Formats: sequence, structure tokens, C-alpha cells
Amino acid sequence: MTHPPTASPDTPKWMQPLIEAGRAVASSALGGSGAPTGTRPRAASVLMLFGADAAGPHVLLLERSHDMRSHAGQIAFPGGAQDPADRDAVDAALREAQEETGLDPDGVTVLETLPSLWLPPSNFAVTPVLGWWRRPSPVYAVDPAETASVHTIGVQELLDPRHRVTMRHPSGYLGPAFCVRGLVVWGFTAGLLSRLFDGAGWERAWDKTRIVDLPADLVAASMRDHARTMVEP
Repeated sequence: MTHPPTASPDTPKWMQPLIEAGRAVASSALGGSGAPTGTRPRAASVLMLFGADAAGPHVLLLERSHDMRSHAGQIAFPGGAQDPADRDAVDAALREAQEETGLDPDGVTVLETLPSLWLPPSNFAVTPVLGWWRRPSPVYAVDPAETASVHTIGVQELLDPRHRVTMRHPSGYLGPAFCVRGLVVWGFTAGLLSRLFDGAGWERAWDKTRIVDLPADLVAASMRDHARTMVEP
């Protein structure tokens, strides 16, 4: 696989605020932290892919299979662990996105990489890769064992104040979330989107005091993730 160009004259102007926000963001601003001393996290990547159609900009998201070992049932960016054959985080993000959604990586322009973030439940150090979907291709759930569904969700849908809530986990965690099309986008994915939208100056005023409890199935999945981190090195 060859990398798409890292800059392109056809990148739309509306993407520029996202690119600048990605360049300015720090791991701490995303709520991330480094792995504790003695922990050896695995390298992973996710593809934050933005495209546009007649309705405006949209982002590619997927629903992880509800039988996955970690982060089951969560709405997420395409991505996963880096393989030995991957040259870097970009290679891994594009490969994983193709394997999960069937997208053609040659239609993607990679614009920026963000700081890696450590995710304790899976012990991944995740590098977000920001891309422009300059030539969209059909997407679908390639392997139901890994991906339950694939979605292109409008940015304005996500930014609609009616679709924004503060999500509460039984552990006491409170974080931004998006409830749209019957999907719950929370945790790492929602935090990253929220931070980018805010940094780009796109965020619309919304009621951050509107607190919603995380659905029971997602609570159960996160509890399984937590229990596993307690017994695995």
C-alpha cells in the first residue's frame, strides 16, 4: 500500500480549521495520559475521515461488533492495532479502515496525525490520523465479527444541540457524547470529536448540564474491559 499525498490543492477550505485544531491539540487536552511505568502499550491507529456531499461535511464512523473482546458495541473511528508490516501509524489506519469498511485508501488524503493517547481498557497507544475523503467509495461492514455497522454521519447532525449530552458512567466518569440516529457516541471517540470541533470553532452552544446515563449494554462492555485490565499485565 502507498500513502496518499500529505497535502493536496483540492482539500476544501472548510477542512482547514480541523487541520489547525489537530495540529494544536495536545494529549493532555484530549484527556489522555501516558501509560504507567512498567506498562508496554501496543501501538494502534484510528482514521478520522471527513468527507462531504450535498448535505455538507460528514465523518466516517463504525459500530464495533457486540462480541468484540474490547470496546464491544462502541461507535468508533475505523482503526486497530499496527501490524509488523505497517510502516507507520498512517499505514495502519488506512489498512484497518479498508479491512473494516471496504473504503478505497487511494481516495483518502492524509492531512495530520495527532498525539498518541493511551487507552487503559485495551492497553493501546492510539494515534489518531486526520484525513480528507476526497474520492468517496462505498463502505459497509466487511466482517460482521468485527464491525456491526458503518455510518457516514453529518457534522451538523453531531453539532445539533439536541444530539449532545454529558454521558455518565456508573464509575463516575462524565464526558461529552453525541446521541444521533439511535447511536451513542461516547468515550474516546466523542471526546476526540468534541475537542476537534471546539478547536475548529465549529461547536454550537449546548446544554452540558443535560446528563444521561450510559446505556446498560455499553456499561456491561466497559465493565468487562475494566475487569480484564485488572488481571492482565
